[in-house]
Amino acid sequence: MKPAVGIREVARRAGVSNATVSNVLNRPEVVAPATRLRVLAAISELGFVRNESARQLRAGRSRVIAFVVLDAANPFFTDVARSVEDTARAAGLAVYLCNSATDAGREREYLELLHEQRVEGILITPVDADAERFAELLSRGTPVVLVDRETQDGTRCSVAVDDVLGGELAMTHLIETGHTRIAMVGGPLSIQQVRDRHQGALRALAQAGLPPESLTLLETKGLRVAEGRSAGERLVGLPSARRPTAAFCANDLLALGLLQSMTQQGLHVPEDLAVVGYDDIEFAAAAAVPLTSVRQPREQLGRTAAQLLLEEAEGDPDHVHRHVKFQPELVVRASTAVGRGRRPRS
Repeated sequence: MKPAVGIREVARRAGVSNATVSNVLNRPEVVAPATRLRVLAAISELGFVRNESARQLRAGRSRVIAFVVLDAANPFFTDVARSVEDTARAAGLAVYLCNSATDAGREREYLELLHEQRVEGILITPVDADAERFAELLSRGTPVVLVDRETQDGTRCSVAVDDVLGGELAMTHLIETGHTRIAMVGGPLSIQQVRDRHQGALRALAQAGLPPESLTLLETKGLRVAEGRSAGERLVGLPSARRPTAAFCANDLLALGLLQSMTQQGLHVPEDLAVVGYDDIEFAAAAAVPLTSVRQPREQLGRTAAQLLLEEAEGDPDHVHRHVKFQPELVVRASTAVGRGRRPRS
């Protein structure tokens, strides 16, 4: 492999000092035009590419921020990441996208690596929002902003959606369309968003005067399509006398898997089972049965989170940590339409 061309080779070709080449790269205005053109010609002839990583390390900071997501396979997070990237690019920064896959150990490894890379700051949807490692990063000077998760102690900025309200909206809709036996599909409950959506569902039951037993929890190991299919098999296997006539899924991927399962078992949505998802990803409206879903403002989440991180990175001693909470919105489609005007099958 041909060795990389360095500043010394450029200086030798142009007949100038190493310092002059450095000035052309970093402060071109202090170099005489004729000399600057000679150095630029040598750079072009030799194919010199500056070592940006080394320069950033010497400066003690990089032009990169990172976004650590729970599940890169979930379109919700890639949509949020797209808005993060747009905001970062406008500020002259690049974005590293890291996938923790809801694994606390993997998340910890990424955070340590990102600190070693001296990134400008870290956006993260954490496995555990109360983890001490965030305090460690802050003490080392690496700003952290929580995304889709509310901070508990006020030591950092955060951006989230009111998931308790989102769960309440989904469950209220199913109750109003005539359902009294409803399944909640999602998990594990160690994920804060799932717990909040479950809490909202229970709150809607209480407000409707229905007992908690009206909700059957079908906890899943994750939030993927395959887990939704598995939950569908479990749901159909329940005794008919207590089998739910509707299901609220903790995200759209689970709901899409549940829809697939119903089709495979010869059942119809919404006649045999009404289904509500969460996130309103692009595939929700394009499903074989367009999916009713609780919409999260993904673009606003990403843009606001990135803006907060840029504010944190400025190092203003008067900076005040902020928590921004957005409101979800129910989008009704065909997967729950059976309740409009007639009651579901009992």
